Amino acid sequence: FGVRSEVGRRKQQMQGKMPGATGEEAAAPQASSGGAGGIQVSGMQFAYDGQPPLFVQFDLEVSPGCRCLLIGANGSGKTTLLKILAGKHMVGGRDVVRVLNCSAFHDTHLVCSGDLAYLGGSWSKTIGSAGEVPLQGDFSAEHMIFGVEGVDPVRREKLIDLLDIDLQWRMHKVSDGQRRRVQICLGLLHPYKVLLLDEVTVDLDVVTRMDLLDFFREECDQRGATIVYATHIFDGLETWATHVAYIQDGELKRSEKLSELHEMKSAKHLLSVVESWLRSETKCLKKEPAKPPIQLSRSSPFDNSPFRSSRHMAYYR
Repeated sequence: FGVRSEVGRRKQQMQGKMPGATGEEAAAPQASSGGAGGIQVSGMQFAYDGQPPLFVQFDLEVSPGCRCLLIGANGSGKTTLLKILAGKHMVGGRDVVRVLNCSAFHDTHLVCSGDLAYLGGSWSKTIGSAGEVPLQGDFSAEHMIFGVEGVDPVRREKLIDLLDIDLQWRMHKVSDGQRRRVQICLGLLHPYKVLLLDEVTVDLDVVTRMDLLDFFREECDQRGATIVYATHIFDGLETWATHVAYIQDGELKRSEKLSELHEMKSAKHLLSVVESWLRSETKCLKKEPAKPPIQLSRSSPFDNSPFRSSRHMAYYR
């Protein structure tokens, strides 16, 4: 009798129906639901070495299930923000950047579990001091895609068909757009709760891009996934996005629902609205006085040496 009553008590606690259940126990099933937590950034400050601060007291909140467009001019901080959200930069304490109620940088299980996914930048590798070159090894798309373990076969076949991937493609013989399709497929094989996209559709043709956007919409509607998408291509996004976030020089200027954007009531396309924002931004920058140069630390006497490397020696380990 004691064992059965204990089992019954635990079931009631898990369902949140027993007064003795703690808040964590009652909330556990809800926290595990798709996309719970979203994205919260509070008072973030960030600067690259030797550069003025890019973000100062930056705040942003993206609710679960949203498809948020990240808009801004070149150099406004979109890519840096996405990398911070992806846990690639440590910023402040554990509560400054939160993704799915976890620290984006410190809680590495976000990326390891596939709950947090990031797709951006060119698919490349760095070779010595020559810089980045496209990843063009002599291996097939099939070898890469089927080499990912723990994947739902139905989801894998759906992505292969969606992106129109030929499994016999050799990565050193395909175009940039075809190589990008394989990269996107690899990044989407595991179901995610938060997806960060940085200009991933720039190499895709119109048909593939629209099909991919429809897939992302389906992911948000059916699984409650959260997507932040930075792009300069706005065709067809008027009906796709739910929210917009506009950044200017590291400052969040606008963050609201796309349906509540008053400029959209008089504009036919989102492109014209964004164009007006960026043009007014350019005019303001021309009126501002030039900033004094940054005083960097005194250079080393070895800076002009022909044997000086531009990389830390740990890079060559």
